[in-house]
Amino acid sequence: MYKEYRNSDLSRKSQEVGSIFDVMVTGVTGAGKSTTLNTIFSKEVSKVGKGVEPETMETESFRLNDSFRLWDSPGLGDGVAKDKEHSKKIVDLLYKDYDSNGQSYGFIDLVLVIIEGSNRDMGTTYKLLNDVIVPNFQKERVFVAINQADMAMKGRYWCYDSNSPKFELKQYLEEQASSIQRRVKEATGVDIIRPIYYSAEHNYNIEKLMDLFIDYMPKEKRTLVY
Repeated sequence: MYKEYRNSDLSRKSQEVGSIFDVMVTGVTGAGKSTTLNTIFSKEVSKVGKGVEPETMETESFRLNDSFRLWDSPGLGDGVAKDKEHSKKIVDLLYKDYDSNGQSYGFIDLVLVIIEGSNRDMGTTYKLLNDVIVPNFQKERVFVAINQADMAMKGRYWCYDSNSPKFELKQYLEEQASSIQRRVKEATGVDIIRPIYYSAEHNYNIEKLMDLFIDYMPKEKRTLVY
C-alpha cells in the first residue's frame, strides 16, 4: 500500500496548504482509472469495468491518509448523451467548494488525466481537456499520465518476470511521452509537464505517479474559476 509512501512529505505539504490534498482522476473510458486507484490503495476501492460497459458512473472519493484524497470520475467516450452527462458530473466536482476565513476554495487541487498506452482515443482525451477541464480549472494544475504501459506495443517487449518494459518498449514509451506532450499542446494549447508512464495492472512505476502528485502539490489553496 502507498499509504506510507513519502508520508512525511505529503503531511508537511498538506499542512502548508491548510487542508487535505485532493486529486481528481479522469480520462476516457477504459484508460484504467479504477485500476490505478485500486493499485495505489492495494485493494479494490473502485470497481473495474468488464467488457464494453464502464463501471464508474459517479464521482467518488477515497482517502489514502490524513493528507491525501483521490476522486474517481466517470470516463468519456460512451456516446454523446453519456458524455454530456459525465461531463456535467466532472464539472460539478471541479466547482465543489468549501469556505475558509470567508473565502471560497475548490476541493480539487489537481486533475490527473489518464491516457491508455495504445492511445486509442486521443480525440476524446483532447475533448475532455479542451471542453471540460481547461475552461473550468487552472490549466497549470492539470497533469497527464500514460497507463497500460505494458500494452503500448500490443503487449510486445514487456517482461512479465520483472513486470517492467524491455529496452525496446521503454524507448517507445519515452518517445510516446514526448509526443503526447507536444500533441496536447498543439490540440489544446495547454503546456503540460512531460507525462509519466506506468502500468497499474502490473504495479509498475506507481511510485513515479505518487511522486507526480507530491512534487507538484500546489503551495496554496485553489480559488475557483468562474
